[in-house]
Amino acid sequence: MPALREDFFRFICQTSPEPLAIEVARAHGCVIVDTNDREYLDLLSGIGVASLGHAHPAVVQAIRAQAECYLHTMVYGEYIQEPQVRLARRLAEVTPGGLSVTYFTNSGTEAVEGALKTARKYTGRSRFVSFSGSYHGDTFGSLSLGGNPVYRTPFEPLLPQVMFLPFNELDALEQIDETVAAVIIEPIQGEGGVRIPDQEFLPRLRQRCSEVGVLLIFDEVITGFGRTGRLFACEHWGVTPDILVLAKALGGGMPLGAFVSTPPIMATLSTDPPLAHVTTFGGHPVCCAAGLASLEVILHQELPQRAQRKGEEFLRELQTLCGIGGLTRVRGRGLLIGMDFVTPEATKNFVHNCFAAGLILGWTLHRDTVVRLAPPLIISSAEIDRAVSLMQAVLRQGNRYS
Repeated sequence: MPALREDFFRFICQTSPEPLAIEVARAHGCVIVDTNDREYLDLLSGIGVASLGHAHPAVVQAIRAQAECYLHTMVYGEYIQEPQVRLARRLAEVTPGGLSVTYFTNSGTEAVEGALKTARKYTGRSRFVSFSGSYHGDTFGSLSLGGNPVYRTPFEPLLPQVMFLPFNELDALEQIDETVAAVIIEPIQGEGGVRIPDQEFLPRLRQRCSEVGVLLIFDEVITGFGRTGRLFACEHWGVTPDILVLAKALGGGMPLGAFVSTPPIMATLSTDPPLAHVTTFGGHPVCCAAGLASLEVILHQELPQRAQRKGEEFLRELQTLCGIGGLTRVRGRGLLIGMDFVTPEATKNFVHNCFAAGLILGWTLHRDTVVRLAPPLIISSAEIDRAVSLMQAVLRQGNRYS
């Protein structure tokens, strides 16, 4: 469809010089099919969104059923809408600790914004702490907490009083003091290059926040809902945050975000003033119906445990490729995997050649020598074998940058 492609570049705001520009005809499971009937094996899941694969029947049915009942009826929080209530109750049952009250948003960055406002209002403090290499979204508040100045600098001045600490360094945590409202962190950094902290780092961070009365916000937008082999990545360290930020896989393929906390913390949004945080479309009933259906599939089919097994399998196979074509190391938790290359050129060459071979993967925003894999949690052993075989062929065919 030449006209469609031309209109894409003419009328859709371009955010990169080289978009993948697949003309999507349909998608199912781990496969995306273009208008020429070419199949691509999707190892990114829409950057972690399609954890059940594309067009999962249970999610599609839930969307259809809810769309026939009602769509948007009123701004957030005024009407009792069954999909919202049922999903919030289910989240209260599966999230760690006493996190039992949910505020639904449209996206992850909106959820971060709501969490930041809540932390400031609850503590009465103004400062925030984030970490080098972090990524929390692209609205002004979220961007202010992003750990890469390349993306912050063009939009400054941003939110004031943000301090960045080195990720995974215990001694740096002593800089968190009584002037800080909240510390925000990804349990495993995604855009930062699939960086996994040492076993003692997050527990010590939790301890330090508790010592000085600081709220701890875990951004599990990419790691939540089974991606790392546990329902939530914080469970690997036995740490419960004060506020948990969710999105991506939460909606089962529909736009949905949320932040979840305790009743006392969340109560701060309803007084002084009332409507201290509002949204029109947050928690859309169709999105919540899709999210509930997706969550039930994740739980009933034990997909976090499956992600752990398949992730170990994927890592074992990928490790056999180290030393070829500039690939130096692989690491991961569950089905969130990072592949290290010797140079940015080698990384780019690998991604482009894999795409030409029918594999969708990509490098991260903050680490131009890391390729991230985040396939659907339903990926099969045969699909893993196919992916590794294609990657091996790409690497062996001569990465001229290696």
